[in-house]
Amino acid sequence: MGLDVGSKTVGVAISDALGWTAQGIETVTINEDAKQFGYNRIAELASTYEVEKIIVGLPKNMNNTLGPRAESSKKYAEVLQNRTGIEVLLWDERLTTQAAERTLLEADVSRKKRKQVIDKLAAVMILQSYLDANK
Repeated sequence: MGLDVGSKTVGVAISDALGWTAQGIETVTINEDAKQFGYNRIAELASTYEVEKIIVGLPKNMNNTLGPRAESSKKYAEVLQNRTGIEVLLWDERLTTQAAERTLLEADVSRKKRKQVIDKLAAVMILQSYLDANK
C-alpha cells in the first residue's frame, strides 16, 4: 500500500498481487486540526487488501532536509505502524504531487476532477517508484 499524506487528505494506492503495478483506490479525508487522521479507514483498507507493507511518501526539501510536512508524514507513519502492526516505510516523494498535476494537465483533466484525484495519483507514483526500485 502506498500513501500520500497531506494536511487534508491521504491518497491511497495498492499494488497488484505480484508487486508490479500500483493502482489508486481511494482518497481519505482527514482533518489535522480536529485530530482526525483517517487511521481507522487506512487500517480497514490494509485488512481488505491483505497489505503486508505500507509505503508513506516523505516530502523532503530539494536540499534533502526535512520540513514540517515531512515531520508530519514521519509521525503519521509511526502511529500507523503502531496501530496496524504492519511495517511502514518512508519513501522519498519529492515532486510526486507536481508530477501528478502535470500528468493530469497533459491529459486535459478539469480543475475540479484534478482536485479529486491528485492525491490518489501521487500515492500511485510513490508506490510505483518503490516497486520499481525493489524489483
